[in-house]
Amino acid sequence: MAALQAGLSTLLEYLSAHVLTCLIPAFFIAGAIAALLKTEMVLKYFGADAPKWLCYSVAATSGTILAVCSCTILPMFAGIEKKGAGIGPATAFLFSGPAINLLAIVLTARVLGLDLGIARAIAAVSMAVIIGLIMAAIFERGRKKCETPPKNAPAQAVQTEPHKGGETERISILFIALLIGVLLSATSKLEFSIKWTIVAAFIVAAAFVLTKYFSSEEKSAFFVETWSLTKKIFPLLVIGTFITGIIGYFMPTELLRTALGSNSFLSCFTASIIGALLYMPTLLEVPIVGTLFGYSTGITAAGPALALLLAGPSLSLPSMIVITRIIGLKKGGVYIILVVIVSTLVGMLYGAIVS
Repeated sequence: MAALQAGLSTLLEYLSAHVLTCLIPAFFIAGAIAALLKTEMVLKYFGADAPKWLCYSVAATSGTILAVCSCTILPMFAGIEKKGAGIGPATAFLFSGPAINLLAIVLTARVLGLDLGIARAIAAVSMAVIIGLIMAAIFERGRKKCETPPKNAPAQAVQTEPHKGGETERISILFIALLIGVLLSATSKLEFSIKWTIVAAFIVAAAFVLTKYFSSEEKSAFFVETWSLTKKIFPLLVIGTFITGIIGYFMPTELLRTALGSNSFLSCFTASIIGALLYMPTLLEVPIVGTLFGYSTGITAAGPALALLLAGPSLSLPSMIVITRIIGLKKGGVYIILVVIVSTLVGMLYGAIVS
């Protein structure tokens, strides 16, 4: 019963902290990407045939703008994947969204030390590119150029009236930008009344743009895609979060802290596995590593600490369940393994440098 209560407590904490401010805006952003944004626009920056310097630069630095966690990034990842984004740029975006949160990088530098903050920033950007390139090399090798619209995109065809050409693209981008404004302001640390005044302003502006500039078919497609992604992803997040709470109840934290005291492969690999399983809300990974696992008191070594900071925000048990649902067990499994292995190797490298 105690374990079930821990799972329920974790779930309720997650729902209260993230559904209104993170997940709901993220689902609307994903719906807008899937239904309103031109396929050509997505492929320009995330397509398998886009210039690598462009698509990986955009994907690997996107997290500096989006203050999201491993679960909130999933609807947006599903949206660009549904539009036909290449698996390489898409997974680079998936990793970078939560891993390169600018506020988290700054907090890491201030609380855990400047060296670790800088190492986290450099490693996160590098890992996003490395993981994306490896995913592309494995799953896009020998792929023929796409000559037909991406599969599973029923809402894409309703994008031409009443506005056309560049105007359509600009209005769609404006609408998505307003929705991102809702997400960023809702997750900000501003004073309560100021924050929700800004959120309300963005919501009103987005509603105005949607009502005035989009046809009834486009609006319908937008809501259909939003609801479709919500039904597909949200139940899995709920189940995964509940299970994570139960795992956390049985996790021998004191024993693990002693196992993370060196920069060896085993310590860094253990840290990566823990980070991949635990759910670490955005910004809370810093006190989790510093206090719970004892980095600030010298119990956890530098290498495992960095491995936790890399694997933890980018993966969690709920997100792993959803990722495999979105891109399949094979691709999802390879992505998860890459995050764990590369986080381990980067942790070992950093530990060797600073020791």
